Amino acid sequence: MLDLKFVRENPEVVKQNIKNKFQDHKLPLVDEVIALDASSRNAKGEADNLRADRNAISKKIGGLMAQGKREEAEEMKQLVTKESERLAELEERENELQERIKTIMMTLPNIIDESVPIGKDDSENVEIKRYGEPVVPDFEIPYHAEIMEKFNGLDLDSARKVAGNGFYYLMGDIARLHSAVISYARDFMIDRGFTYCIPPFMIRSDVVTGVMSFAEMDAMMYKIEGEDLYLIGTSEHSMIGKFIDTILPEETLPQTLTSYSPCFRKEKGAHGIEERGVYRIHQFEKQEMIVVCNPEDSMMWFEKLWQNTVDLFRTLDIPVRTLECCSGDLADLKVKSIDVEAWSPRQKKYFEVGSCSNLGDAQARRLKIRVVGENGKYFAHTLNNTVVAPPRMLIAFLENNLNEDGSINIPKALQPYMGGKTVIK
Repeated sequence: MLDLKFVRENPEVVKQNIKNKFQDHKLPLVDEVIALDASSRNAKGEADNLRADRNAISKKIGGLMAQGKREEAEEMKQLVTKESERLAELEERENELQERIKTIMMTLPNIIDESVPIGKDDSENVEIKRYGEPVVPDFEIPYHAEIMEKFNGLDLDSARKVAGNGFYYLMGDIARLHSAVISYARDFMIDRGFTYCIPPFMIRSDVVTGVMSFAEMDAMMYKIEGEDLYLIGTSEHSMIGKFIDTILPEETLPQTLTSYSPCFRKEKGAHGIEERGVYRIHQFEKQEMIVVCNPEDSMMWFEKLWQNTVDLFRTLDIPVRTLECCSGDLADLKVKSIDVEAWSPRQKKYFEVGSCSNLGDAQARRLKIRVVGENGKYFAHTLNNTVVAPPRMLIAFLENNLNEDGSINIPKALQPYMGGKTVIK
């Protein structure tokens, strides 16, 4: 969420940012929120004057009563009553204006970094760099669900009967491989200095609206009926929520955390949930990383975060590339974002396996995450990034480590988590 003072003093900057994100329907909101803010400040000013005047009159009434001037005191009391009625009207008006202002401010997109390429959607994202040599083997690579099923490791039919499309049973070596990847990712991030955390898997509505835009919330979140609770779509939500309404001493920053959680997503607006695969699903598990830091350090941490994911995938013999997300592909709270994509030998192309985002002070402003230091209080910056998110990540792993005889190589880094196995057959 933007600073209202910034919007008031830089309306053309805010409007150009909206145009850069191809959200022209939001342009009228800038002028509207500025006008509402002016009305709110006028109402507050009048209300403050009335309160001061009422307090002064009340003191006079006491003096008049002490002097036996009852008629003058009664006139003063009538004036206080009128001013109280007007004050009540102004307070109600203030509340209405503030509610509308908040709604608009929650809708205006964050100011994107000047380095972000301008484009309408993900088709205009820009490749930055490739890591590892993409290989297409001489033999045919089956669809990922077929690979898993040959190991008796995937049962979609039973899951469909139990929960519907978008769910799965993983079994045997495939399930063990799934858990091994998560455990390896956990230790990988701990070795890089991050504190391991298992967060709540449900969050309240004030946290939901603090960490994401209304559009994301509608497309992703499952609500618990009859309760003010939502299932998390990623542990970033509850991890950033951990700092809600806190004042962090400057010397305690940065806060670097890595978290495990199941994730639940409606995938509303997606092009259907696959019946045969586990690429787009309603439930999955993920190892995440988040950082809460000083504003001047956020871009440095942004570079570190996505590099962590690249490094992890390369230790598992998976070629990857990084893409800079264009303006139209950025969610409203994001300042800058880089996707990490893994190579698919079967499809002969890369596909997304993680996303790293710098949200500036947008989440901190909504959740009131402040820092106190020598120069007073200010809002922290927040960042998040996917470490790994199987079972999607398993697609890349299986395809890139598949042998012609159908066996799967286990990279050295993962072997301790697979009981020392070097291959599964």
